[in-house]
Amino acid sequence: MFISTAMAAEPASGAASGYSSIIMMVLFAVVFYFLLIRPQSKRQKEHKNMLASIQKGDEVVTSGGILGKVNKITDSFIVLNVGNNVEMKFQKHAVTATLPKGTIKAVNE
Repeated sequence: MFISTAMAAEPASGAASGYSSIIMMVLFAVVFYFLLIRPQSKRQKEHKNMLASIQKGDEVVTSGGILGKVNKITDSFIVLNVGNNVEMKFQKHAVTATLPKGTIKAVNE
């Protein structure tokens, strides 16, 4: 008795559930883009611009935490004066930030 009633009912439409899953996937992709991809590409662009603007005499900090004054710049390397007549060579991408003038002098005091 119950089986014949269930068989007689019309099947549920799968189109509504198909659209909702597509909408969820699109929303997930948009959220993923704005929370992960966009901020990372923005940070990469800012770092690239910072590396391009480094000049001789700038004070910088490396990813290892070494403070130094730029003595020489090439395409992929940078030479930093980190102490009295102590120069170290680093890959350019190891520079994480430029510092305001006088920062090294203030730290040494």
